[in-house]
Amino acid sequence: MPQSDAGHSDVQGSGDRPCECRIPDCTVLDCPILVVDDTAFNRTLIGAFLAEAGFRQVSFAASGFEALAMIEAAIPDLLILDIMMPGMDGFEVCRRLRAMPETADLPILVQTALSSGEDRNRAFAAGTTDLVSKPLERTELLARVRIHLEDRVLIRRLQTYRARVEAELSIARSMQEHLLPPPAQSAAVAAAAGCRLRAHSVISPNLGGDLWGVLPLGGRRFGAYLLNVAGRGVSAALNAFRLHALLQELGPAHGEDAAVLMTALNDRAAGLLAPGEKATMTYGVVDGEAGRFIHASADGAPPMILNGDGKPAFGAAAGLPIGIAPGTRYRSDVMELPRGSVLALYSVAVLEALDAGGTGIGLGWMIARAVAEGEGFDAVVRSLGSALGQVGGDGHTLLWIEREAAQ
Repeated sequence: MPQSDAGHSDVQGSGDRPCECRIPDCTVLDCPILVVDDTAFNRTLIGAFLAEAGFRQVSFAASGFEALAMIEAAIPDLLILDIMMPGMDGFEVCRRLRAMPETADLPILVQTALSSGEDRNRAFAAGTTDLVSKPLERTELLARVRIHLEDRVLIRRLQTYRARVEAELSIARSMQEHLLPPPAQSAAVAAAAGCRLRAHSVISPNLGGDLWGVLPLGGRRFGAYLLNVAGRGVSAALNAFRLHALLQELGPAHGEDAAVLMTALNDRAAGLLAPGEKATMTYGVVDGEAGRFIHASADGAPPMILNGDGKPAFGAAAGLPIGIAPGTRYRSDVMELPRGSVLALYSVAVLEALDAGGTGIGLGWMIARAVAEGEGFDAVVRSLGSALGQVGGDGHTLLWIEREAAQ
């Protein structure tokens, strides 16, 4: 190995071995490294140190212009850069690399004889990742090279993992969207009861969130539910699928009675959900013949009915969340649903976005104003989008059920 020359080189030798790598398979040794230095002797020495340490892909550039051209052709995993070079110095090289998205996070290890704090700050301001002082000390150089390459490998693995998770979440999100009833189906079920049903539902990008559906009951009646699954990610999506499957199973047998269905669902869900997992829910029967909405709540947002007088009426929102305690018994609450009135079921996210106190007054006022102005559902959806966007809202749902004004 070449020895250092105090008169011609900025590199000092050392007999110490580099530290053990943090990556078990030592893939850092195959990471491409670009050494940029206008002094040929320094390039040779740095290259020899890297080769002796086992690094197998080392390239060299003699100027900043040459370095940028080589990086444009193939981005390395680490740049070892001399800061003081003629033509284009290392400061400018750093600035140009940081200005390009593809090299914005490229590790840049600057070798410099600058000693003042102001000069070092200038180097970091230009985009330097780390500094190693001249004259170079072999052990320090190799240790810093290895650290930054190991970080590069770990970050790349995390990026690959994140891409895979995002792909899985996208599939799960698509599956969750398919759990929602088709508009034509839900509209037909509501129409048989003399009602018009419209829905606005945004699936959370992090999964979990809201699900809603309808149950045909016959006799100008239908069931409507809105549930919110706590948590995020694939586990929350799995819980949403579980609860949806249970509702499809229990609905035909218990859908006539809101409290009975909620109780049966909770008993079954408590045995499926893990400790701490839960869901809030409102389920009710819309009776288009009698003009009533009979519902039960598991800590869901209170349903609201808006009559022609413009004053919203709110139902009960009592009851423990689904999955918390088996054996919980829920009770039904009856609300009058006159002809021409609107029944609104909405997620807790909507309530929180519009009402700091959680009273529902803001939402009721917004819907009352929309109805009075003759715009109804579409105006409410626009207002929801604006309000939830301002507070960074996640997934949310609004069900708008309007009973016909006349037969």
